[in-house]
Amino acid sequence: MLTALQVFTTVAVGLMVGVEFSVAFVINRILDALPGDSGQLGRAHGGRMLGAVMPVWYIGSLVLVAVWAVAGRHHGGAGLVVTAGALLILSVIMSLLLLVPINNRGKTWTPENRPADWKQQMNRWDRLHHVRVAVIIAAFALLVTALT
Repeated sequence: MLTALQVFTTVAVGLMVGVEFSVAFVINRILDALPGDSGQLGRAHGGRMLGAVMPVWYIGSLVLVAVWAVAGRHHGGAGLVVTAGALLILSVIMSLLLLVPINNRGKTWTPENRPADWKQQMNRWDRLHHVRVAVIIAAFALLVTALT
């Protein structure tokens, strides 16, 4: 049963990393290259869509890692799992304090109501998101290492 939990948790976190990596290094670059207001409208739509899904994914992943840490506390790699959990907690805190406020503003913007500094705000979100991606990649790497 522990092995199934470990694999399921690692896959769930790995998929989350993949989505967030794709947003950071593929999707947002594509949106930024679109003509006119298309990129800003795409970011607003993505903010609404992923803003609804990602909180569940982050918290769910954190819960799975916590269960793994408790269930596997007497097995090898427990310290790595706890450290991965701490990194996921950091990613949630970063999200709540830094990224969500920007996303909540950005997802309501249209070409008619966006602020003059909307591009600067999106660039700030991108920079913070890159840091968050690095944090969750580190958490994922620790989980994979704990499996071996």
